[in-house]
Amino acid sequence: MTEAWRHPRLPVEDRVADLLARMTLEEKAGQLASFWAVPEGPNAPVAPSDEDTGEEPPGLDELAKHGLGQLTRVFGTVPLSPADGVARLRDLQERVAGAGRFGLPAIAHEECLTGLMAWQATVFPTPLAWGASFDEGLVEEMAAAVGASMRRLGVHQGLAPVLDVVRDPRWGRTEECIGADPCLVGVLGTAYARGLEGAGIVATLKHFAGYSSSRNARNMAPAAVGPREFADIIVEPFVLALREGHARAVMHSYTDTDGIPAAADERLLTGLLREELGFTGLVVADYYGISFLETRHRVAGSRGEAAAAALHAGLDVELPTARCYGEPLVTQVRDGAVPEELIDRSAARVLTLKAELGLLDEDWRKELDEAEAVPALLDPPEHRDLARRLAEESIVLLANVGTLPLATGQAARIALAGPLADDPLGMTGCYSFPNHVGAQHPDVPPGVAIASLADALRTELPSASIEVAPADVPVTRDSDIAAAVAAARRSEICVLALGDRAGLFGRGTSGEGCDVASLALPGRQRELAEAVLGTGTPTVIVVVSGRPYALGGLAERAAAVVQAFFPGQEGGAAIAGVLSGRVDPSGRLPVDVPRGADDPPGGHLRSRLDGPHEWSTVDSTPLYPFGHGLTWTRFSYAGLHVDPAAPTDGAVHVAATVTNTGERAGTEVVQLYLSDPVASVVRPARRLAGWARVTLGPGGSARVEFTVHADCVSFTGPGLRRIVEPGVIEVAVGASSADGDLPLRGSFTLEGPVREPGANRVLTVPVHVSEL
Repeated sequence: MTEAWRHPRLPVEDRVADLLARMTLEEKAGQLASFWAVPEGPNAPVAPSDEDTGEEPPGLDELAKHGLGQLTRVFGTVPLSPADGVARLRDLQERVAGAGRFGLPAIAHEECLTGLMAWQATVFPTPLAWGASFDEGLVEEMAAAVGASMRRLGVHQGLAPVLDVVRDPRWGRTEECIGADPCLVGVLGTAYARGLEGAGIVATLKHFAGYSSSRNARNMAPAAVGPREFADIIVEPFVLALREGHARAVMHSYTDTDGIPAAADERLLTGLLREELGFTGLVVADYYGISFLETRHRVAGSRGEAAAAALHAGLDVELPTARCYGEPLVTQVRDGAVPEELIDRSAARVLTLKAELGLLDEDWRKELDEAEAVPALLDPPEHRDLARRLAEESIVLLANVGTLPLATGQAARIALAGPLADDPLGMTGCYSFPNHVGAQHPDVPPGVAIASLADALRTELPSASIEVAPADVPVTRDSDIAAAVAAARRSEICVLALGDRAGLFGRGTSGEGCDVASLALPGRQRELAEAVLGTGTPTVIVVVSGRPYALGGLAERAAAVVQAFFPGQEGGAAIAGVLSGRVDPSGRLPVDVPRGADDPPGGHLRSRLDGPHEWSTVDSTPLYPFGHGLTWTRFSYAGLHVDPAAPTDGAVHVAATVTNTGERAGTEVVQLYLSDPVASVVRPARRLAGWARVTLGPGGSARVEFTVHADCVSFTGPGLRRIVEPGVIEVAVGASSADGDLPLRGSFTLEGPVREPGANRVLTVPVHVSEL
């Protein structure tokens, strides 16, 4: 007779309970372990701690003899064709299933922050570019396409999206973040999670929580964050993505907050995440995060103690391979230091997810059979089209004195200079396969076609004479500066391409472990820009980067300034399309662009005392603010309507009319900001509450209507409980977070008692657009 756990029609809870009851302690612990098939050889590390302990990691046969929870990055560790990757995954799964008593395969996970991080897979724009697009629907469409490819390969879980809110862009992982406002991060991150989950891939929200608040913007440094900022800014995107993105996994942060590492924080991983937010899925370790409790945080004296601390906190699975959750954890249970019920709790969560993924069913091989029968194409035309659309929507036109768009039908002499002029990989982020893994395999081609800006501009402007004067990213040679200056002098216009080259742990100017002390352009790039601008040739500055850089003193002298945040394999063509005028620039800044390299982070979320005032000589006002971006046309705002009042459990309607007053079609991102002028705790000067992308022809108008529930102005009060207070709420509608870009101002009054909105509070502001 077949055991109950094998019956797919039985409730998952019953199947898991039956299987768990049949397992030994070692078999249950096996479900909490993982294995990373890292090849031998002198490869540079692709995770923070490949050689932290000096220990030889256990092999698959040793780890899987009692069962295994996860397989790590079968496709995303070395260059493998889709067919070879599927064959490798099948071999590993057969070995895992054959080793254990119950024949269970493992959950296979991959990175998917800029698309599936695998050789020959489409490289999509980086998350900071998603934020610049302000396009929730397109982000979800991209995620659904990525998720579908992953499922066709037999992959089950994706380690994305990143929901860290940018607090200080000197942090190297800024490029992995969506932006600097919890509303933008929450809405777009939720869209990405929803797209993955809708395709059958387990979305993993990371990094929970506080990673981006690290002190001095240093990777893996302690989080410098108070309880209100933590609740109202850092955690808010996770709340939305859990409820509306239906994410089934969460990954902890590397950081510690007030001395407690996230991997060992029971109040965070159990109290907040599960008991308060109602999460029932899987908490997985960031790579080596449990080991770090022993080796870096030093809150554990051994592997077993680290395992005990993490398990007590509520961390279910150790990634990327088992060091602490194997035999050391079993010994802790045998010695009475860890209750076996805690292993049962986490093992049940793993088995529940396996049941949902069909991995407890006898026909679990069917997915791999189909993948082998029809090898997946990971860079199909429809994916490249998605990458192109998102890249085009993410390009931000910061300034333009009339030089752009370039005349496409006329012969012109154009100089294209700078470190990003002719570097295809400069278009892709740290978590793209070519930069993350391919850099360790220089003899292997990138796997996908990535056009440099030089290639794209030649295609875009076939009548132009384009002289290219490239340089390396730091710009170290005098000869490179001299060549750029000479090319600019010989030309009618110069396009100066500046910015970053993404890499890992110091092997790039942006990316994981590539933090900076200031927001000065890397290396001698400012010197290069000053020299080119000094020629008098009209110069368009194009910044292709993973973070914003200080452009004060340069932008004011440039003919135009264009910002791209690692726009992916179609990014070169997207930038060229904006330069030519073929593409309407509709991107908006998801972060501030500072004026000076050492200016402190400011922006709309600052408190009023953190803004400019007469008691300090330091001004944090950005050069270009959050939400800023120009188009080829002009827009006007009129007809503001705000309901005068609502109860503290009610809602108000805000509406405004936007009109294209120019001669070309264009897209405006209509932004709604709210302020609380008098509150029981200090509130941000202004915060984003909602937005709408509105495309209009010349003379066209649209009415944009927002529904603002009182819950959406709630905050963490003096007693550290979320509340809605009665009083006046100020409303501003316009084109960016800057005062001068918000022509429509009003207010409404919340009436009634102070109220605690509860776990089911309204999280978003619905918007409706109707053309007039």
